[in-house]
Amino acid sequence: MAWRAAFARPASVPVADAADLSPARIELGRRLFEDPRLSANGLLSCASCHDSKLSFADGVALGKGIAGTPLARHTPMLWNLAWGRTLFWDGRAASLEEQARGPIENPLEMGSTVTKAVAGVSSDATMRTAFAAAFPERPQVSEDNLLAALAAFERTLVSPETRFDHWVKGDDGALTSEELAGFRLFTGKAGCVSCHSGWRFTDEAFHDIGLAGEDKGRGAILGLAAADHAFKTPSLRELAWTAPYMHDGSLATLEEVVDHYVSGVRDRPTLSADLPRGLSLTAEERAQLVAFLNALSSDDPPRAASLPPTVQASAPEPGVSATTVSQKNKTFAPGSIRLVAGTGLTIVNDDTRTHNVRVDDPRLAYNSAAQEPGDKVVLTFGEPGFYTVTCGIHPQMRLTVEVSRAE
Repeated sequence: MAWRAAFARPASVPVADAADLSPARIELGRRLFEDPRLSANGLLSCASCHDSKLSFADGVALGKGIAGTPLARHTPMLWNLAWGRTLFWDGRAASLEEQARGPIENPLEMGSTVTKAVAGVSSDATMRTAFAAAFPERPQVSEDNLLAALAAFERTLVSPETRFDHWVKGDDGALTSEELAGFRLFTGKAGCVSCHSGWRFTDEAFHDIGLAGEDKGRGAILGLAAADHAFKTPSLRELAWTAPYMHDGSLATLEEVVDHYVSGVRDRPTLSADLPRGLSLTAEERAQLVAFLNALSSDDPPRAASLPPTVQASAPEPGVSATTVSQKNKTFAPGSIRLVAGTGLTIVNDDTRTHNVRVDDPRLAYNSAAQEPGDKVVLTFGEPGFYTVTCGIHPQMRLTVEVSRAE
């Protein structure tokens, strides 16, 4: 099928030099991404608005920066930007390095300068060592290196495969009949594919889609009235986890997005030529389209492979011997275990899904944060007896722990 080829994922991340994606450079970029010293008040980092647990968005219509007031535009997610031709809603940055500078120096966002950010991190000996490892040919804490490291980390934020990708590869059963009907609407009657094309579902172009507001978008950047109200076509990857939608965050759900194209478009001379006119969809067709859009997202909140596994512990007892239990295919393996009181039990997420570890017991009440694939949770049982460990996301998962007294 021709459409399968049109939406096939690339084999690798585009990069000019292999050194741009060295493990040391990526790790430095990750640390800088989470470092509040890049902001003027030392409280905000890139991750403050681009939260990995919220698919590198912030979950609100308009976020707030250092000034504490709502920003002018919705925080975009960061998936798959390595393939981007331009960055930001209005395309004002031509590279990830240039984009990285923008929020740091925006007075309403992080309110600093890259020069000040360099000064802030260069006083840290561990950061100086990390910069030297990441840039052995130019081992300085410099503006160029700081921006290059941030860009390196962002290039690794590639969205994981979804059921749609499995269908693209030839698995005819990966999508439901409703999702396939939605795909036919997407590529046919609804005309979505005119702008949301390719494996990332974006043509990298700028379109006026008839949203209310006075923001001129791309037109202001180009000084071109014909591009007024035009904004970059967002990728549709992982969009189930990145609500609300649009450059102004004005549409809260995918249902509202579909409704906008059917009956909410404001007519004006700058409307995109690719925008369907007079679109009519039945309630069933709208539901089918939304079902397909959801199939472009992971079943659980996605996690970038570039993020290191985390370890969560029920008690601050470093160095305890640990017995390991695996989580895979929504099952604890083994399903029961015996421990001596005071021994640590390590639960490893070997699954492709997000899990959560819970113990609801008067002797040990514990509720972990989201446990992503590769993450570990360490539980320490201080009193003898039987305990039940569950997953809050998949409650059918049960682990029985028998704890005996220490000799």
